[in-house]
Amino acid sequence: MRGARLLPLLVDGAAWGAGLLAAVYARFDFAPGRRQLAGAVATIALAVALQATIGHTRRLYRGRYRIASFDEVHGVATTTLAVAFILTIAGMLLSRPPVPVGVPALGGAISLVLMMGARYLRRLQQTHRLRPDRRTAAPVVLFGAGSAAAVLIHSMLHDPKGRYVPAGLIDDDPDKRLLRLHGVPVLGDREAIARALAGTRAELLIFAVANADAGLVREIRDRTLAAGAAFKVVPSVSELMDQPVRVGDIREVQVTDLLGRHQIDTDLTAIGGCLTGKRVLVTGAGGSIGSELCRQIHHFQPAELMMLDRDETSLLAVQLSIDSQARLDDPSVILADVRDAARMREIFRSRRPQVVFHAAALKHLALLQRYPAEAMKTNVLGTLNVLEAAGSVERFVNISTDKAADPSSVLGYSKRITERLTAWTARHSEGTFLSVRFGNVLGSRGSVFTTFSTQIAGGGPVTVTHPDVTRYFMTTQEAVHLVIQAAAIGTAGEALVLEMGDPVRIAEVARQMVALSRASVPIVYTGLRDGEKIAESLFGTGETDRRPFHPLISHVEVPPLDPNRLIPLPSGADPPVLIAALAETCTLPEPTAAAPEEIRQTRRI
Repeated sequence: MRGARLLPLLVDGAAWGAGLLAAVYARFDFAPGRRQLAGAVATIALAVALQATIGHTRRLYRGRYRIASFDEVHGVATTTLAVAFILTIAGMLLSRPPVPVGVPALGGAISLVLMMGARYLRRLQQTHRLRPDRRTAAPVVLFGAGSAAAVLIHSMLHDPKGRYVPAGLIDDDPDKRLLRLHGVPVLGDREAIARALAGTRAELLIFAVANADAGLVREIRDRTLAAGAAFKVVPSVSELMDQPVRVGDIREVQVTDLLGRHQIDTDLTAIGGCLTGKRVLVTGAGGSIGSELCRQIHHFQPAELMMLDRDETSLLAVQLSIDSQARLDDPSVILADVRDAARMREIFRSRRPQVVFHAAALKHLALLQRYPAEAMKTNVLGTLNVLEAAGSVERFVNISTDKAADPSSVLGYSKRITERLTAWTARHSEGTFLSVRFGNVLGSRGSVFTTFSTQIAGGGPVTVTHPDVTRYFMTTQEAVHLVIQAAAIGTAGEALVLEMGDPVRIAEVARQMVALSRASVPIVYTGLRDGEKIAESLFGTGETDRRPFHPLISHVEVPPLDPNRLIPLPSGADPPVLIAALAETCTLPEPTAAAPEEIRQTRRI
């Protein structure tokens, strides 16, 4: 180890010797006399001693710096310049300097070039030794020549046991046509994919754009498969959670990549101010949205993260996804049902959350059409219980759905009522109470994605209600990313509507999933269900798409609904009667004057 650390000093000493001799020879027209050579030797000895002394104080020769790193380059350059400066000043002060006054400066410049060259060669040697073995590593082409690709290529080229070796890049930016990333050239734009794969003999293209939308992913995948190569992707930005991409993150394409990726610009400062150091409660924490909320909120280091759900198994699952050593007796886990008003009040009184994300809800449209009373109990009265208990929190976010815009189903009616109840609470509380509305979430439990996956695994058929049905889609990670962003920028009483991109045909979801499975599975159309629309809308009648703070988040006004005006549902009534009561409640007019009374639940089923 000591010899390895001494080697750089020997190299730098030799560089000073060569540099000063070259400067002396150049100064005297390559014919210096004996006296000039003797002076050069004395100057070289002094230069080496100064280089060693100054370098030692800066730990330049004590293993502090990585070979040829920017830190080492800076250290070598400043040390060499300091030595040259001292030699020059000494020469100016001596009546008979050993070498001409200008020699140290010229010699120092030559020495510095030699020092850097030696380190560059050493770095090349190390890099070559770390490269994957081309006899076993497969050549790959990467689409995208941005930061994600640069990190990925660096990782590939520094793994001697790696599976991939980058052979070329594809990028649509004309300014990158001559670019090389770590020596890997850009071979053209998307039109050159087939040519690049054939020219490099690569059988795999890796989509290395972490913030691309789903349309681009689909197009590049189609071009890659048409060229006879395999296609893989790096995760989206929201999946990476601001962590650098690694080779191990490369995965097979999923339907969420083909249908639900969106570009997201996150204001980490605003989110951090909203969550960091706060006591945060998530209801419905065991669900798809709730569990992802917990994982992402944990990333922002809250003072306490409280996870509430009535399903103990789901609670354990989300807890383990955050901390593999977690136990169910941890106080962060709260087993409770939002239908229990007294329990909600006790939890808020004892745990004192400052920020609440209310994700607990029943969400399956067809099932709620059969059991509207259950939607009233959980979605409406359960939300009212939480709102009543949360009157003193700083921020309350009610998770809603696009079905609340001009609702036509029990699910839509119940969620529209919760938006209005949240808006009423906002008028009667000091905290910020708001709702966040978005569409279908790919990969959530019980979603069409889950249904189709099960049907495909069973050999089919895949059932779609109508060939023209369209829905807005987003991945769970992206939806939650924007929910948290919305919570940071939303104002009291409004509903924030997340940008979901263009609506996608459900039949296209089925077709993409069947294609990914490589199975021969038929698609069968069964007809629209009760309460189901051909196309959903993110905005209701009279609502305006206004985006004052974030390009992907719209702000709409919500008319408040006094909870004392909830229409009672008659016990034992038929579903059509209950549904009519829910629909009527949705359209109750806004109160003409705000009543100062406290929120209180007066309706029971």
